[in-house]
Amino acid sequence: MQVWLRQLEGLAMAGTADSHHWVVMDTDKDVGGSNGASKPLELVLMGLGGCTGMDVLSILKKMRVNLERFEMVLDAERAEEHPRVFTGIRVEYRVFGENIDPEHVERAIALSRTKYCAVSAMLSKSVPIEFSYRINPKSTE
Repeated sequence: MQVWLRQLEGLAMAGTADSHHWVVMDTDKDVGGSNGASKPLELVLMGLGGCTGMDVLSILKKMRVNLERFEMVLDAERAEEHPRVFTGIRVEYRVFGENIDPEHVERAIALSRTKYCAVSAMLSKSVPIEFSYRINPKSTE
């Protein structure tokens, strides 16, 4: 895998990789950015969510679990001193639908954590990650 980055303006950068899709990154104004896009560390957390979320959705589909909606919330604590690395991450899966078996959800999460999600595997070597889920019978969209 290779990534290519290009400065846009100030500290804002655009990056692309083998998929040829562009992602824009920026940082806060007080450190020289324009606050015009997601920060790199936010993208790391989004990458974790995307990786494990896609796994869980795919596994639940193979289990023929009928979801009405799927969401995730990821929270991360950071060190006070530089480099302000993650010191803890919480991942909560929120599944919506009727008659969802908790064992199916637990199995899908376990498979993502232990077998499929490369981002989770890498991050868990340096930061504790807690996983939880909520089953909501009705969508409140």
